[in-house]
Amino acid sequence: MNRKRNTRLALVPCVAAVLLLNFPLILVWDRDVTVAGLPLLPVALFGIWAVLIALVALIGEARPVRRRPDGG
Repeated sequence: MNRKRNTRLALVPCVAAVLLLNFPLILVWDRDVTVAGLPLLPVALFGIWAVLIALVALIGEARPVRRRPDGG
């Protein structure tokens, strides 16, 4: 059970990366706007990438759920 849960949790950042860093959604960030003097597109891509890495780190460091011996 725990192995299935870990596999599903590991799949979440991969699917999110494919969806968020794919062509149609990249167009959302392609604007003539700057953030602290930097173009919005690279800042958004770096931010999405950083959030995905943090998510993978949180999932990887999460402690497994321990069940009581009586099944509860």
